[in-house]
Amino acid sequence: MGRLTRRAFALVALSTLASGADVSAAPARTPRHPRAAGTGEMRGVWLATVHNRDWPSEPGLTAAEQRAELIAHLDTAVRRRLNTVIFQVRPTADALWPSPHEPWAECLTGTQGRDPGWDPLGTAVTEAHARGLELHAWCNPLRIAAHDDPSRLAASHPARRHPDWVVSYGGQLYYNPGLPEVRAFVRTAMLDAVRRYAVDGLHFDDYFYPYPVPGQTFDDDAAYDAHGGDFPDRAAWRRDNIDRLVRDTAAGVKEVRPAARFGISPFGVWRNADSDSRGSDTRALQSYDDQHADTRKWVRENWIDYICPQLYWHIGNAPADYAKLVPWWAEVARGTRTQLYLGEALYRAGDPAQGAAWQDPAELSRHLTLAGDHPEVRGHVFFAAREVREDPIGAMARVVADHYGRSAPPPS
Repeated sequence: MGRLTRRAFALVALSTLASGADVSAAPARTPRHPRAAGTGEMRGVWLATVHNRDWPSEPGLTAAEQRAELIAHLDTAVRRRLNTVIFQVRPTADALWPSPHEPWAECLTGTQGRDPGWDPLGTAVTEAHARGLELHAWCNPLRIAAHDDPSRLAASHPARRHPDWVVSYGGQLYYNPGLPEVRAFVRTAMLDAVRRYAVDGLHFDDYFYPYPVPGQTFDDDAAYDAHGGDFPDRAAWRRDNIDRLVRDTAAGVKEVRPAARFGISPFGVWRNADSDSRGSDTRALQSYDDQHADTRKWVRENWIDYICPQLYWHIGNAPADYAKLVPWWAEVARGTRTQLYLGEALYRAGDPAQGAAWQDPAELSRHLTLAGDHPEVRGHVFFAAREVREDPIGAMARVVADHYGRSAPPPS
């Protein structure tokens, strides 16, 4: 794979799980979701910038070219009758706005720290709102780089000024969440976007402690020695570190911009039932154990406004079945104030490497039909913008024709 995405790293860890048209041309049908015409539903798309996954198409385009491409993605979202764009504005501890805390993002100019001559986040907010779209600022909280050479970072990069904050793991660089000063810094850096712009939400993806790499150890010994004394083991301490980051960021969003929402799109499995009776009927990587992310707790404790688990498996997949995970997450969200959306693997549709199920243009439409039987599910988010635009086998057009027959506001 030439370019890595946030999903690419997950797919390495998930190798054991492998199994496998324009809207205007599609006939409009009555939406099967009763929520669509009334209380609103999430119809979102992730717009990824890390390694130029979705946008910009390549680094170094002129400001006018970048702006035109960005607006084209927003227009595509409108044509697909979506209502929310989740825009990756902090892909690798760098920024798509003039941040006082971190350098300009490398994906814009090809050189981290170089001013692109315009404000992508500011433009995205203005242009999204002009089209009736919500704009959520998507930040990766802890990833510094998809390489392990600090000298390649911008000279002003905080990771170079504070090398003790950095852990090299699996050929990449990460901030160490076991350090209180790291958690405070990344919170401040991310909240700067919320403070400056009228974003509708702040969004975390699925990276907390990194996905496990066989034979490698995340070296946080010094931080654990300094801060882990009150915990029964390192795993409990690490989960507390992530809990604190989530809880403190949520409080910061409410303080800085009370109308904005804070949401997270974690890996789709919390724990397997053979590890925990409260877990799902799955045999997959577990975010609780492998990333020290207690995603179920965040929902049950109402720490976050919404959760969007990445349910990137087809119906009937043996290790992790979409049809089993939807009711499990619905039960987790039931009775809480945390809204539940489902992350959908549009990027798999039509990819021969993903197996037979993903060659059927109706697979994703069936996902929405199944989810419609669970009132806790308030919508879906599609990965990612490139596939929403290109739609190689018509899977997105099928979703729109079957479920998005009319526009719908996002959930309030």
